[in-house]
Amino acid sequence: MFQKFFRYYIGSFSDLRREVWLLALITFINRAGTMVIPFLSLYLTKSRGFSLEEVGWILTFFGLGSVAGSWLGGKLVDSIGHYKTMAGSLLISSILFILLQFPVSFWGICTGIFLVMLVADTFRPAVFVAISAYSKPQNRTRSITLIRLAINLGFAAGPAVGGLIIAGTGYSGLFWVDGITCFAAGILLLKLLHPKRAIENVKEIKLNPQAVLNDKPYLIFIAAMILFGFIFLQYFSTMPLFYAEKHGLSEFEIGLLLGLNGLLIFLLEMPLIKYLENRQRSVIIHVISGTLLVGLSFVAINSTGWIGILLVGILFMTLGEMIAFPFSNSFALHRSDRGKQGSYMALYSIAFSVSHIFGHNSGMQLISKFGYAFTWNVMIGLSVISCGLLIWLLFLLKKERINE
Repeated sequence: MFQKFFRYYIGSFSDLRREVWLLALITFINRAGTMVIPFLSLYLTKSRGFSLEEVGWILTFFGLGSVAGSWLGGKLVDSIGHYKTMAGSLLISSILFILLQFPVSFWGICTGIFLVMLVADTFRPAVFVAISAYSKPQNRTRSITLIRLAINLGFAAGPAVGGLIIAGTGYSGLFWVDGITCFAAGILLLKLLHPKRAIENVKEIKLNPQAVLNDKPYLIFIAAMILFGFIFLQYFSTMPLFYAEKHGLSEFEIGLLLGLNGLLIFLLEMPLIKYLENRQRSVIIHVISGTLLVGLSFVAINSTGWIGILLVGILFMTLGEMIAFPFSNSFALHRSDRGKQGSYMALYSIAFSVSHIFGHNSGMQLISKFGYAFTWNVMIGLSVISCGLLIWLLFLLKKERINE
């Protein structure tokens, strides 16, 4: 049984281009270093002494910077290309991550967070377009999955190592590691991933590209992704506080629990995606399934105070994430063929940036005023609404195919 799974696992990586593997390596190095992000709420409350309400507003600037960065990234991709955009993002953000440890005032930290995310998130639409440029069309979803594996393998190592760094040197060590790894990823990109290698996959420029804001089905999809991001991101802002306050977990234990998410994705996501691709169902059906599973993780956590339910919640969330993200990303890339890819993928990135703006802050405010149980029930309701929007999208896509 193990040998059969191993062969299937290895086979799921076949036929991916060398450039996609290089892009995955660069992404892994970059993501392994951004270990300050999962600990940001703890850093702001424990090290800087901010209240939950203040942390919520600081994280709102995190989201605002992410929105501005994603929008700017899309514009830069459409004007100067994905390669220069990615390189500039990595090299400049490496400096900003190091500097982020020095502000101590509320507005100083808000400004620092905004600037870091403004620069760092120009990388997001650029890497999506790079995937499209470097991968074969038939392998696009698995290429996306490989990049996600790199992200999550880095995330599996990052929080665990981050917990050790906090224990050994304090929070300031995280900012130095973030900056150094971003710089290393930028140098590797310049050395290994030349844009000329993508020429064979570059599409012809469209004479009349569709404006993304006129694409109604895509806008409904984006609205569903905003809600999905809203509930998913709770695991990386309010959930660590829940682990610490309600279940008494240490930073290192929280890092291990969140690291399990990345490890499971590394082990299971690629074969799972290959299996689901062979089922030949609509990608939106898969996104709906993933959204429901993330919602069920909050149902599980709210069902009992048993500490073991935290593991069950992580498992549900991880399975939902493994299904929803690759297929939603694949749908966005496929839809972007109608217009300027940078603009389409920027809007996809902005969906999750908007989730950062409202998700972190609202989660903090809800917990402060109504408690964790009520907040988790709100997340369950939002997952149902998100699924409703995706079902509406299915009907619109069916009607669209009929009219073509």
